[in-house]
Amino acid sequence: MDNSSTLRNALMLTPLIGATHSLMAALGLCLMFMVVTQLFSLAMGALRHRLVPAARLPASVLLAATLTSCAEVMAQAWSLQWQQHLGFYGAMIALQCVVLEHTGFFQNGWPQRLRLSGLFVTLMIAMGLLRELIGNATLGNRLSWLSGATQTDWQGWVLVTDGGLRLATLVPGGFILLGLLIAAWQAWRPKPTH
Repeated sequence: MDNSSTLRNALMLTPLIGATHSLMAALGLCLMFMVVTQLFSLAMGALRHRLVPAARLPASVLLAATLTSCAEVMAQAWSLQWQQHLGFYGAMIALQCVVLEHTGFFQNGWPQRLRLSGLFVTLMIAMGLLRELIGNATLGNRLSWLSGATQTDWQGWVLVTDGGLRLATLVPGGFILLGLLIAAWQAWRPKPTH
């Protein structure tokens, strides 16, 4: 693994662990991530060949910050509760866009970009679903926030009235669950033969 992919994957770990404490937060951040990165990719694709190499980094920082700020303002106007619940993880999308541009990710073909984005979104939704099930013993708690509804605070499907294991909704619980998922993947995947 080269240094650029290590940096890119390390930055994806932060929202994966921090913003997946519930399915609602994971779905919202995935939606925000997909919209901002696709708009960033289209805009930088149009600007890249017009900029000198020294101006690409400042232009990508400015563009990523602008797109992420616009997404944050739109999320705040759409559903204030969801935007506040998301915290600063939405703003980290700008940093992710700049790192992806710097490592040449957006110059790759569509299949490779869709594969990485799809894996990231799938893992985020799976982590959000599992952490909500284990931590709160609910499914779809406050999912109505994503639709912009403020009057009805639907509590989702409550599976256990006493709640779940609270550790799963905290950051250390996210690391533990991710470690268990990686261990299960390694055990399930067939071993290469020499």
